[in-house]
Amino acid sequence: MHPFFRTRAAAVAALVMVAGCSVPGPEGAPGGIHDPYEAGNRKVHAFNRGIDRAVLRPVSHGYGKVATDDLQVAVGNVATNLATPGIMVNNLLQGDIPGFGKNLYRLVINTTLGIGGIFDPAAELGGVQLADADFGGTLAKWGFPEGAYLELPMMGPSTERDAAGKLVDFFTNPLSYTLPSPERHVGTVARVFDRVGDRERFGDTIDSVLYDSADSYAQSRLIYLQARRFELGGDAPSNYDDPYSSSVTDPSEDPYAE
Repeated sequence: MHPFFRTRAAAVAALVMVAGCSVPGPEGAPGGIHDPYEAGNRKVHAFNRGIDRAVLRPVSHGYGKVATDDLQVAVGNVATNLATPGIMVNNLLQGDIPGFGKNLYRLVINTTLGIGGIFDPAAELGGVQLADADFGGTLAKWGFPEGAYLELPMMGPSTERDAAGKLVDFFTNPLSYTLPSPERHVGTVARVFDRVGDRERFGDTIDSVLYDSADSYAQSRLIYLQARRFELGGDAPSNYDDPYSSSVTDPSEDPYAE
């Protein structure tokens, strides 16, 4: 199938998925959480937690020992640079022309002066930061509902809307169709290593949620939904509490306890 039609098919499938999203939960739900699939989500969470304990956490520790901080930053820069064309597609779909312009500038400068994106002179010298965007945010901009909370295998917390957005984002990066093989896979490899590096850098915080909290599923769900809603326009509940702020001293505290 031609790449254009694959992208359109993915977009149509995503819109159908979002159109069938569950209605939001009652106003009285804790933090505005709508989780009708909790039983299944908890099973996926247990699977993801097991993968983290057996694979991701030990691999990230090993990666942190052999990869210097500068190397990890370079890998993250490459991953971001190669993902930028797909982000720019969502900038346009959201009508964010200034964001599109910033990302175009970053792509040109970092690809040339930054030696293929290894360095980030656009931010370090020009102060131009990435205007991040994804198709989940595009759907939110278009007025589609958040839907129910989901935990995805290997990918972690999400919602019905964001899960549909991830499906489309998989097809929207133009580099996936223009770069020859194996060069087109460099971005995927860089993203994997960047995620491993993130697991090492934020290991203490992640461990406190996954292994020290009384209910790691509820804690992960709360953190994701609050952060995502704030990211999409400050739409977090009015009773927003950052689980990692100084006001929360016990990471094992259950946020849903009476």
